[in-house]
Amino acid sequence: MNAETTDGKRVSIIGAKRSGIAAALMLQQRGAAVYVSDREPVGDAERAFLEHHGIAFEEAGHTDRILDADFSVVSPGIPPHASVIRRLEHEAIPLFSEIEAASWFCPAFIIGITGTDGKTTTSSMVEAICLSGAKSREQRVFSAGNIGVPFSSLVGEMRKGDIAVVELSSYQLERCRSFRPDVAVITNIMPDHLDRYGGSMKRYAEAKYRIYAQQRKQDTLVYNADDETLRAHFEGGGAFVPQLVPFSLDRKRASLGGACYAAMDGDWLIRVVNGREEKVITGSGLFKRSFRGRHNLENALAAVAATRAAGVDVIPIREALQRFAGVEHRQEYVRTMHGVDWINDSKATNLNALRQALDATPGKLVLIAGGRDKGDNLSDLEERVRQKVSVLVVFGESKAKFTEAFSSVVRVVPALSLEEAVEQAQRYASTGETVLFSPGCSSFDMFESFEERGMRFKKQVEGMLS
Repeated sequence: MNAETTDGKRVSIIGAKRSGIAAALMLQQRGAAVYVSDREPVGDAERAFLEHHGIAFEEAGHTDRILDADFSVVSPGIPPHASVIRRLEHEAIPLFSEIEAASWFCPAFIIGITGTDGKTTTSSMVEAICLSGAKSREQRVFSAGNIGVPFSSLVGEMRKGDIAVVELSSYQLERCRSFRPDVAVITNIMPDHLDRYGGSMKRYAEAKYRIYAQQRKQDTLVYNADDETLRAHFEGGGAFVPQLVPFSLDRKRASLGGACYAAMDGDWLIRVVNGREEKVITGSGLFKRSFRGRHNLENALAAVAATRAAGVDVIPIREALQRFAGVEHRQEYVRTMHGVDWINDSKATNLNALRQALDATPGKLVLIAGGRDKGDNLSDLEERVRQKVSVLVVFGESKAKFTEAFSSVVRVVPALSLEEAVEQAQRYASTGETVLFSPGCSSFDMFESFEERGMRFKKQVEGMLS
């Protein structure tokens, strides 16, 4: 399927949330007969949008009308084993992701970014750098995908010469067939979403690898050489079509991946192209109170490698990184009260993100953790918790699991709600410590999203009396 063949096609859109509705309008505007179907009731705002644009839809269940289609676009939140997916597959109806469909109409230069952790921070850095390094007033930079704005909602505004920075989850990549970013980035691959992939890290990694599956010789693939899974995959003797550009905190390790790489050399972030070295920025010049940690050095290296591959000069890269202060809900400084710093890391929806937050936070801390468990092994964190955490406050569905895992290591205090967890943390935190809200779990047991969870945390903290 491509942009030339959608006119007159019948398309069923499975899922009436942001990405599904954006894909529906995009395809309708390009001549397709679109039908939207959702197993849940359609929200008021979505209903009004669909009715305003004359897009047919159904709700509270999928009827056989979805099978009257030349192809279907499936929202990322719908798992591969869902019954509606099986019905479509049984009828041999081609299934595509919203990202794939949007890419058919995208004239812009695409920088695609995936990985378990660091996607949003890296995407935000890349966007800031590209804006700083825009070649003219006419060149525009768009940010889309998993970062919160559907790719489909923006492609109609793009022109040749623009840059599209597209953050990609494994869910969004699963049904990509021809999607081809000019520059692809994989920040890391750590255990996450294994409930969706039958407990298989291999299947999860394979979904991530789809980001480069259609790349050509003139394209670039940036990957983290410090990540064991990626290093084994890309340095294991396989044949890869795009140019590989590794990044690493260890210059020697990065250089093993080829003549082009990004790395730390002392305190300097450097980029090397065919033996020519560029000093970009120092680590001390990069870090600010709300932006710190080894993992953010990795994110910065990924952004440097990607934007240099996109043709951005080193000076605007340096200037953008000097201004960059981090992203909301990612180890975000909230306030200091009675000598205690409060940090919002609601985006930590898996144990690797929690591990990174523990490593990045100086000194002893009170940790607030919990939420919906993804089947991760908490014992991997035992030594870090022993070393860093003075009190662990737990809430949400995984409260009992955290208690069982760490009650012999540290004092564990249960809470019935996030608000109570904040109150307990305030009670136990001592001057000079940090209260770190880094759940290590998804938010869906109690909240609509990690953003809502983070906002609730900040509101509670900001409302505390000094």
